[in-house]
Amino acid sequence: MIEFTKMSGSGNDFILIDNRDGSLAVGDLAAFARSVCRRQVSVGADGLFVIEPSAKVDFKWRFHNADGSEAEMCGNGGRCAARFAYLQGIAGQRMSFETGAGIIDAEVTGDVVKLRLTDPHSLVMDDRITIGNQLLTVHSVNTGVPHVVHFLRDLEGFDVFTTGRAIRTHDHYRPAGTNANFVAVTDDHSLRVRTYERGVEDETLACGTGSVASALIASRKGLVQSPVDVRVQSGELLRVYFEGTAEGFRNVYLEGTATVVYQGKLWDEAWKR
Repeated sequence: MIEFTKMSGSGNDFILIDNRDGSLAVGDLAAFARSVCRRQVSVGADGLFVIEPSAKVDFKWRFHNADGSEAEMCGNGGRCAARFAYLQGIAGQRMSFETGAGIIDAEVTGDVVKLRLTDPHSLVMDDRITIGNQLLTVHSVNTGVPHVVHFLRDLEGFDVFTTGRAIRTHDHYRPAGTNANFVAVTDDHSLRVRTYERGVEDETLACGTGSVASALIASRKGLVQSPVDVRVQSGELLRVYFEGTAEGFRNVYLEGTATVVYQGKLWDEAWKR
């Protein structure tokens, strides 16, 4: 049986496994992730993190989305991984770890984790794409993974799933695809964000890197200033800190709660099907 921890980062839920001893013998990790992330028939999660040793920093991870695809970065997952590492004695209160997007720094204070992200890149403002018969003005930035941001006045009645999937698979963003964020500005220090996530292929209750992307682009449009509180679909708040530069942004941080849901042992029959 495989020991695991289930955690939630502001509504994004993840399975975390400590594999520093290399004992996780599941063969194809992508297929394993797809199996254990299935809701109702297995543990169920937005993604799987496998913690492994690093020669450079405290640890490194392998991260697979619920559909088995491997992603470079995940903001809310990164906060869960950091608190997991602290609770398991893998790292101290302040730590650094390797991801596909680069080395990430984190600080754990109780159940709150503040994550320093790699510098965003590939900022594009005021792009135009056609969805159905509608021309949308969108903006994009890579905050570890690619994100598109579209501003709306009313998020509550908006069909995030349909428009989000259309943006995620749009020819403009091939071959990798993109995440899609729909944003309403509340005031000059707060946003409301809903996100369709690539790899989960649905709207999720929260997205850390999407919240960061939304705050950065809203700032570039002159709508908000750092720090920015982002209300996500779960109802929780994430806080984004950053410094704007002529070229883009630096010193970008994401802060919010990362909570332990439960620990358990995974039986073979939960994934060997």
